Amino acid sequence: MMLAHGARLALVGVLLLAPMWARDQAARLPWLYLVLLAFAVAFFAVPVARAFALWRGVVDVPAARKVHEVATPLLGGAAVYGAFAVTVLTSFDFSLQLKGVAVGATLVVGIGVLDDMTDLPASLKLLGHIGAAAAAIAFGVVLNIIPNWVPGFVWINVGLTILWFVTVTNAVQFLDGMDGLAAGLGAIAGIFISIAALQTGQRYLMYLSAALVGACLGFLPYNFRPGRARIFLGDGGATFIGFTLAGLAVMGEWADQNSLIALLTPALILGVPLFDIGFVGIARVVTGKVHTLPEWLAYTGRDHIHHRFEALGLTKKQSVLLIFFLASTLGLSALLLKDATPREAVLILVQAACVLAIVAVLEGVGRWRPRA
Repeated sequence: MMLAHGARLALVGVLLLAPMWARDQAARLPWLYLVLLAFAVAFFAVPVARAFALWRGVVDVPAARKVHEVATPLLGGAAVYGAFAVTVLTSFDFSLQLKGVAVGATLVVGIGVLDDMTDLPASLKLLGHIGAAAAAIAFGVVLNIIPNWVPGFVWINVGLTILWFVTVTNAVQFLDGMDGLAAGLGAIAGIFISIAALQTGQRYLMYLSAALVGACLGFLPYNFRPGRARIFLGDGGATFIGFTLAGLAVMGEWADQNSLIALLTPALILGVPLFDIGFVGIARVVTGKVHTLPEWLAYTGRDHIHHRFEALGLTKKQSVLLIFFLASTLGLSALLLKDATPREAVLILVQAACVLAIVAVLEGVGRWRPRA
């Protein structure tokens, strides 16, 4: 065991001291190097977080709405956050917007870890997420959707930015219900954001995404593995991944002229969690399960996409892999948007809509399929 920890630490040290490293030359850092650095830090840090969680009794106990059967340590997200932070701190000069995302993400992680340890009320967590979004906005991380000739366009854009951050953050957190799902989606989305950033000449954003990809991948060997998971992300990790992805999307300039493409590129990359939170939210209202916002925030149930796929007869790992495939399909559609003509863009969007329609039909079947 000591040898294994020593090997992990040595790997982190080699990557940190590698001659290719140059703090003031972030644009020259290879993407793969940043992925490996974040991976190594996370791979080393997760067992530490697991040991601390066991020591403090921070475990996720099995319950009726949960899919695991054995009490499992939480706080894996703290290791993911640490790996991302170490990679960014040692490899980047902070832009103003990166400072905003970093401050907001830190607030979200703190709230999530506190929730893992004490079970905070849903309304308090929502206020915390809004505060984290406001912190990012204060550093200039703001969507630019509404044109400046619209009265009050600044405040409308600020409101949409808060809505975006809160929605994506919670959408990813809601999908943290099966081993590997939230972290895997974070890695997939990070890869596609990296490619989209490369397409649009945003190397700083491309390399920044690499840090998130590596941090998520470094967690997966302990979570998405044969047998049961050794540790869970917890709310701190899932909300951190969601908030960071939302921030990267806002920081990017995804099209020169076409604001529709600029809006739809990150929306498609994050299509699975956005579709799930929308579909589940509408279904709960239509079926009368929730009637007010507080009820919606407090409601928990086995009605998300991974639960529905499992109800269709898929195993947990098959459900997760199918969702990964869907996320990758939508990500590929997002990459095709950049140079598409208006007609081609419409066809791409129709294709993505058809994919999601098929998912909706399958979820509808899964809703009525009796559970074993």
